[in-house]
Amino acid sequence: MRQRRWLELIKDYDMEIHYHPGKANVVADALSRKSYANMALGFMMPHELCEEFERLSLGFLHHTTAAAFEAEPTLEQEIREHQKNDEKLQEIRELLKSGKAPHFREDEQGTLWYKNRICVPNVDSIGKLILSEAHDTAYSIHPGSTKMYYDLKERFWWYGMKRAVAEYVAICDTC
Repeated sequence: MRQRRWLELIKDYDMEIHYHPGKANVVADALSRKSYANMALGFMMPHELCEEFERLSLGFLHHTTAAAFEAEPTLEQEIREHQKNDEKLQEIRELLKSGKAPHFREDEQGTLWYKNRICVPNVDSIGKLILSEAHDTAYSIHPGSTKMYYDLKERFWWYGMKRAVAEYVAICDTC
Protein backbone atom coordinates (compact mmCIF):
# COMPACT_ATOMS: atom_id res chain seq x y z
CA MET A 1 0.00 0.00 0.00
CA ARG A 2 2.81 2.40 0.82
CA GLN A 3 4.52 1.77 -2.53
CA ARG A 4 1.24 2.28 -4.36
CA ARG A 5 0.68 5.58 -2.57
CA TRP A 6 4.16 6.79 -3.57
CA LEU A 7 3.64 5.65 -7.15
CA GLU A 8 0.40 7.63 -7.31
CA LEU A 9 2.28 10.67 -6.07
CA ILE A 10 5.23 10.53 -8.48
CA LYS A 11 3.56 9.11 -11.60
CA ASP A 12 3.03 12.60 -13.07
CA TYR A 13 6.73 13.44 -12.92
CA ASP A 14 9.37 12.53 -15.49
CA MET A 15 11.92 10.71 -13.36
CA GLU A 16 13.94 7.52 -13.07
CA ILE A 17 14.59 5.53 -9.94
CA HIS A 18 17.88 3.67 -9.78
CA TYR A 19 18.43 0.91 -7.28
CA HIS A 20 21.82 0.54 -5.57
CA PRO A 21 22.44 -2.62 -3.58
CA GLY A 22 23.32 -2.08 0.07
CA LYS A 23 27.00 -2.92 -0.45
CA ALA A 24 27.39 -0.39 -3.26
CA ASN A 25 25.43 2.37 -1.54
CA VAL A 26 28.11 3.42 0.97
CA VAL A 27 27.97 6.88 2.50
CA ALA A 28 31.34 8.49 3.19
CA ASP A 29 31.95 9.29 6.82
CA ALA A 30 34.82 10.77 8.80
CA LEU A 31 36.52 7.38 9.31
CA SER A 32 36.41 6.36 5.67
CA ARG A 33 37.95 9.55 4.28
CA LYS A 34 41.52 9.61 3.08
CA SER A 35 44.03 10.81 5.64
CA TYR A 36 45.79 13.20 3.26
CA ALA A 37 42.59 15.28 3.04
CA ASN A 38 42.75 16.04 6.76
CA MET A 39 46.29 17.41 6.81
CA ALA A 40 46.68 21.10 7.53
CA LEU A 41 48.47 23.18 4.94
CA GLY A 42 50.92 25.86 5.97
CA PHE A 43 51.37 28.88 3.71
CA MET A 44 52.38 32.48 3.85
CA MET A 45 49.60 34.96 4.41
CA PRO A 46 49.05 37.39 1.51
CA HIS A 47 50.36 40.92 2.04
CA GLU A 48 46.88 42.47 1.60
CA LEU A 49 45.49 40.28 4.35
CA CYS A 50 48.33 41.26 6.69
CA GLU A 51 47.56 44.94 6.05
CA GLU A 52 43.87 44.34 6.75
CA PHE A 53 44.72 42.64 10.05
CA GLU A 54 46.93 45.59 10.98
CA ARG A 55 44.17 48.06 10.15
CA LEU A 56 41.74 46.14 12.38
CA SER A 57 44.36 45.83 15.15
CA LEU A 58 44.28 42.04 14.92
CA GLY A 59 47.17 39.64 15.01
CA PHE A 60 48.22 36.04 15.41
CA LEU A 61 50.01 34.48 18.34
CA HIS A 62 52.94 32.35 17.23
CA HIS A 63 54.32 29.39 19.14
CA THR A 64 51.69 29.33 21.86
CA THR A 65 50.74 26.22 23.73
CA ALA A 66 47.49 27.35 25.31
CA ALA A 67 45.02 30.18 25.25
CA ALA A 68 42.74 31.30 28.04
CA PHE A 69 39.38 32.91 27.62
CA GLU A 70 37.34 33.92 30.59
CA ALA A 71 33.65 34.72 30.34
CA GLU A 72 31.90 36.33 33.25
CA PRO A 73 28.12 36.18 33.53
CA THR A 74 27.20 39.84 33.80
CA LEU A 75 23.51 39.16 34.39
CA GLU A 76 24.25 37.17 37.53
CA GLN A 77 26.55 39.92 38.79
CA GLU A 78 23.86 42.51 38.17
CA ILE A 79 21.28 40.36 39.96
CA ARG A 80 23.63 39.93 42.94
CA GLU A 81 24.19 43.68 43.19
CA HIS A 82 20.49 44.54 43.06
CA GLN A 83 19.47 41.76 45.46
CA LYS A 84 21.03 43.73 48.31
CA ASN A 85 18.64 46.67 47.72
CA ASP A 86 15.40 44.77 47.12
CA GLU A 87 12.97 45.04 50.06
CA LYS A 88 11.08 41.79 49.45
CA LEU A 89 14.29 39.80 49.10
CA GLN A 90 15.54 41.36 52.35
CA GLU A 91 12.35 40.12 54.05
CA ILE A 92 13.06 36.64 52.71
CA ARG A 93 16.62 36.87 54.09
CA GLU A 94 15.22 37.72 57.53
CA LEU A 95 12.79 34.78 57.34
CA LEU A 96 15.67 32.57 56.21
CA LYS A 97 17.70 33.51 59.29
CA SER A 98 14.79 32.58 61.55
CA GLY A 99 14.23 29.31 59.62
CA LYS A 100 10.81 30.25 58.22
CA ALA A 101 11.75 30.17 54.50
CA PRO A 102 12.20 26.45 53.82
CA HIS A 103 13.01 26.44 50.09
CA PHE A 104 15.27 29.49 50.07
CA ARG A 105 19.02 29.46 50.62
CA GLU A 106 21.90 31.90 50.50
CA ASP A 107 25.22 30.89 48.93
CA GLU A 108 28.73 31.91 49.99
CA GLN A 109 28.60 35.04 47.79
CA GLY A 110 25.44 36.26 49.46
CA THR A 111 23.16 35.41 46.54
CA LEU A 112 19.62 34.38 47.40
CA TRP A 113 18.27 31.24 45.68
CA TYR A 114 14.83 29.63 45.63
CA LYS A 115 15.52 25.89 45.31
CA ASN A 116 17.95 25.87 42.35
CA ARG A 117 16.73 29.16 40.81
CA ILE A 118 18.26 32.56 41.34
CA CYS A 119 15.99 35.18 42.92
CA VAL A 120 15.62 38.16 40.60
CA PRO A 121 15.14 41.54 42.30
CA ASN A 122 12.32 43.89 41.32
CA VAL A 123 14.34 46.01 38.86
CA ASP A 124 12.72 46.84 35.52
CA SER A 125 15.92 46.65 33.47
CA ILE A 126 16.79 43.15 34.68
CA GLY A 127 13.27 41.82 34.22
CA LYS A 128 12.97 43.26 30.73
CA LEU A 129 16.38 41.87 29.78
CA ILE A 130 15.47 38.36 30.95
CA LEU A 131 12.07 38.46 29.24
CA SER A 132 13.45 39.79 25.96
CA GLU A 133 16.24 37.18 25.91
CA ALA A 134 13.72 34.41 26.48
CA HIS A 135 11.25 35.70 23.91
CA ASP A 136 12.77 37.88 21.20
CA THR A 137 16.13 36.30 20.35
CA ALA A 138 16.71 34.18 17.28
CA TYR A 139 17.21 31.11 19.47
CA SER A 140 13.87 31.34 21.23
CA ILE A 141 11.65 32.51 18.33
CA HIS A 142 8.54 33.74 20.20
CA PRO A 143 7.72 30.61 22.22
CA GLY A 144 4.44 31.82 23.73
CA SER A 145 3.66 32.45 27.37
CA THR A 146 3.39 28.87 28.65
CA LYS A 147 6.62 27.55 27.16
CA MET A 148 8.44 30.76 27.96
CA TYR A 149 7.31 30.57 31.60
CA TYR A 150 8.46 26.96 31.96
CA ASP A 151 11.82 27.79 30.34
CA LEU A 152 12.39 30.74 32.66
CA LYS A 153 11.14 28.79 35.66
CA GLU A 154 14.14 26.47 35.41
CA ARG A 155 16.63 29.26 36.15
CA PHE A 156 14.88 32.30 37.63
CA TRP A 157 12.36 33.16 40.35
CA TRP A 158 10.66 36.44 41.20
CA TYR A 159 7.32 37.58 42.58
CA GLY A 160 4.69 37.63 39.83
CA MET A 161 6.90 35.94 37.23
CA LYS A 162 4.00 34.15 35.52
CA ARG A 163 2.03 37.40 35.23
CA ALA A 164 5.09 39.26 33.90
CA VAL A 165 5.63 36.62 31.22
CA ALA A 166 1.95 36.68 30.20
CA GLU A 167 1.96 40.48 29.97
CA TYR A 168 5.17 40.51 27.93
CA VAL A 169 3.83 37.97 25.43
CA ALA A 170 0.44 39.75 25.26
CA ILE A 171 1.99 42.96 23.93
CA CYS A 172 4.08 41.13 21.30
CA ASP A 173 2.68 41.82 17.82
CA THR A 174 4.11 38.60 16.37
CA CYS A 175 2.55 36.37 19.02
